[in-house]
Amino acid sequence: MLNTDTALLIVDYQQAFNDRAFWGLRNNPAAEDNAARVLGACRKSGIPVIHVRHDSVMPTSPLHPQHPGNRPMAFALPLDDEPVLSKQVNSSFIGTDLEARLKAMGVTTLIIMGVSTDHCISTTTRMAANLGFKVHLVGDACFAFDRKAVDGSMIEAATVHRVELAILHGEFAEVISTAMLLDGLKHSADLEPRRLQPA
Repeated sequence: MLNTDTALLIVDYQQAFNDRAFWGLRNNPAAEDNAARVLGACRKSGIPVIHVRHDSVMPTSPLHPQHPGNRPMAFALPLDDEPVLSKQVNSSFIGTDLEARLKAMGVTTLIIMGVSTDHCISTTTRMAANLGFKVHLVGDACFAFDRKAVDGSMIEAATVHRVELAILHGEFAEVISTAMLLDGLKHSADLEPRRLQPA
């Protein structure tokens, strides 16, 4: 499943998303634990890790750089040699050097996980696929929030998450589980540690 041209992209695991009063109800309470397992396994396997952080331009947003919520969740703290890219929109490729960085590294396959399933993860996954990258989306390491439909009714986060993954799977990505990813790493004996290209 994986090869030496693979990188892990972790998107927007930021403390602001713990603010239920601002975002509303979410699904998949195991997402952070699953993401931590994936991150640890990729680091152990020598897969390069790239972090993406959302720096909102709206002063009232908990994701604004001046708010403590902008900081990464504890499990997602970057190591010294792991770059952190700043974005202001949904796609991790817009306003960043992500595409050029990946091409310089020789990356053709991306493992993607993060927040939220139907916004930044969906947008980043779709754009990655459109740019020619093969994408493995770790679905159970992501989560979504309740959404209000056009008619005013509420769509539960679990439904938003499930439907978005169904839309992405097969068209823009292969949606996999944490267990599948860890099993794939275990059987990828040809993986060799690679260091990131300097920024």
